[in-house]
Amino acid sequence: MKYKQLLIAAFLVLGSASASMAQNHKLSTTSAKAERLYEKADSYARARDFNRALQSLDEAIQKDPNFADAYLRAASLHKMMGNKAVAFEYMNKGLKLLPFSKGQANNYFELAELYFDKGDYKLASEWYETFLKTGANNARQVEWARQQLKTAAFAQEAMQKPVAFNPEQLPGTLNKFGLQYFPYTTADQRYFIYTARESGRPDHDENIYVSQYKDGQWLAPVSISENINSPANEGAATISGDGRTLVFTSCNRPDTQGDCDLYISFRTGSEWSKPQNMGNTVNSKAWDSQPSLSADGRTLYFTSTRGGGVGKEDIWVTYRNDDGSWLKPTNLGKVINSTGRDMAPSIHMSGSTLYFVSDGHIGMGGLDVFKADLNKNGKWSAPQNLGYPLNTFADEGSLFITPDSEVGYYSRQVSTDAGLPGIQLYSFDVPAEWRSRVTSTYAQGRVFDADTKKPLAAQVQLYDVVADSLVQQVSSDKVSGEYTVVLTQGKQYALYVSAPKYLMNSRSFDYTSSKALSPVALDVYLDPIKSGAAMVLNNLFFDTGKYNLEKKSKTELDKLIGFVQQNPQVKIEISGHTDDVGSDKANQVLSERRAKSVVDYLAGKGISKERIRYKGYGETKPVKPNTSEENRQLNRRIEMRIL
Repeated sequence: MKYKQLLIAAFLVLGSASASMAQNHKLSTTSAKAERLYEKADSYARARDFNRALQSLDEAIQKDPNFADAYLRAASLHKMMGNKAVAFEYMNKGLKLLPFSKGQANNYFELAELYFDKGDYKLASEWYETFLKTGANNARQVEWARQQLKTAAFAQEAMQKPVAFNPEQLPGTLNKFGLQYFPYTTADQRYFIYTARESGRPDHDENIYVSQYKDGQWLAPVSISENINSPANEGAATISGDGRTLVFTSCNRPDTQGDCDLYISFRTGSEWSKPQNMGNTVNSKAWDSQPSLSADGRTLYFTSTRGGGVGKEDIWVTYRNDDGSWLKPTNLGKVINSTGRDMAPSIHMSGSTLYFVSDGHIGMGGLDVFKADLNKNGKWSAPQNLGYPLNTFADEGSLFITPDSEVGYYSRQVSTDAGLPGIQLYSFDVPAEWRSRVTSTYAQGRVFDADTKKPLAAQVQLYDVVADSLVQQVSSDKVSGEYTVVLTQGKQYALYVSAPKYLMNSRSFDYTSSKALSPVALDVYLDPIKSGAAMVLNNLFFDTGKYNLEKKSKTELDKLIGFVQQNPQVKIEISGHTDDVGSDKANQVLSERRAKSVVDYLAGKGISKERIRYKGYGETKPVKPNTSEENRQLNRRIEMRIL
């Protein structure tokens, strides 16, 4: 809470003021011995011998159990020394012994805060109301009290409508450290990445660990890489959906520009590259941390205390250019960021929902977890508090929701058997109201040279064909050929795999129907560009029996133009094919006209007619027997062939 940062200083002032209290008003005791002990405590306090001062105050209370001033003086000293629980007991007893008084405004305020810290919203509200009745002229306290009353009202209502939330502590294999937090998984949920340290001791630094899910269990975590973990602190890591781009926070490295900076590393095969500082375009002289990558690793959300924001800690976003550089970050604005702390962003792999923690939006108190949805116009919805019992009066940590919105991971503060503070990782089934606006799955496979069958480094692009927009772009691993792209419910996709000197490969995914999302295993073989090499143009669309290209064919047509322009020596044939439904003559005419429609489009965009020709084959060259609708669909196709 932003105001609480001033409390220790306030109590120091309070303590000094009450040191002369005995001289300014009549003490609330009739016991001369108790009054002398109070004055003795006053002398000890001014000499900063607080333990003896507290001892004298306790003796004064023993002489007169109704000595309210002694309770309040002891409360201020205990609070100043960090003994919050004890301070609460003394403050509570002291104020209950006194009638309402405007002079007790500060004490009413402090007791309200102490009740709030215990999660007792009802009594906290009563004492905030009592404070406001004094007509206090401390504007910051008044504003805070009013805000806390709204928070307490929200919290009490939320507790009457708890969310079905039943977290389970992750196995000791993962929770092997004293502190572990910031959980992330890859899109296929095979790898679990998190930050851990042995304890809060200064000599125990943060490092990034990874665990693999195998045979139904998480394996023992290992350091993610010797290239990444160092004697400095590395943590709050995020990973792209394919597990090949890592962004993390590190402090006190030789090339650090601010308090803490963001660093990036890329995996090739099983090796991570030496981390690179993301530079002064992304990083600032302030604190930059808590990154969250989009599925394709091209959009990055993070927390920063840099200037130009809304509150002290704000959430910012930056985008990666095709050349690997990053744009200047922009603030997510006042819908997401408040005047308080807005931190720990976690973008769902669908890109449609952002989870984050905040103490500036109305919640349960402290940092609560919120979610906001990104609409079709690129605007964020008002943040939704995820409610009780995930959120409480205490500070909550970061949250990660899997692509299918079925499982969530988060960290929670606990106490060890020895009474030491710790942080443990938990998983839970995601309640319906917490799920991302849309769910996702993934397509995963390897890219090979069709002739040599060796893995190939290729560009893999995923387009929304209805919007004709690029939604993801990744590269296959040059060592293994592996790639992963995330597919989101409600969209029709075109997948393009391409590499220099190879024929591109076109695939189609239609998730506009209500069918359940499921992962797709898809290995892709690219043919070297040579005479006779051919590919099916899977994302050209015609109405049944018609030859006019539908609007959503534009993505594929423009890709085809790009291929022809990048390979000026190539001449191609566009061929049309049908199934066996209808007469041979009608099918021949239809296949020819469809092929001609494609060539006319290319020619209209400046491709020389000398380089392109068309031909219709009707139903004469089926790729499958026309014995099922599925096979007939495969036979109804447009192909491009190298001449």
